Amino acid sequence: MARKVLAAQPFSVLLDARLTAFGDGEAAVELDIRDELRQQFGSVHGGVLSYAADNALAFAAGSAVGSRVATAGFSIDFLRPARGTLLRAHAHVVRAGRTRVACRCDVTTGDADGPQTLCAVAQGTIAVLAD
Repeated sequence: MARKVLAAQPFSVLLDARLTAFGDGEAAVELDIRDELRQQFGSVHGGVLSYAADNALAFAAGSAVGSRVATAGFSIDFLRPARGTLLRAHAHVVRAGRTRVACRCDVTTGDADGPQTLCAVAQGTIAVLAD
């Protein structure tokens, strides 16, 4: 079901994003780094990092409270340039309440077979939507 939700997001399809982990209050979104996703200095654009963190936060919350969620707000800190061939955003629930879910996310980059480098951290509040 979660992969169907991701596939229904046109922007996620444009980026060719993949949901590689989902369940028990955690989620991971991955995408291959291509030249079109870089900024003028060769690093992955901050908007792409933000997208990955936002979606990972929301999917982590959804794995804990159900699929009717939407991001209420999030902040992201860019720690170092994002380089490599693979971008991964891994989020987990800090606290799931009745109407809001607090989550944290690490965004890493690297090569598929090599070590990952932490390039951004994010935290967010996800709203649980009424039926």
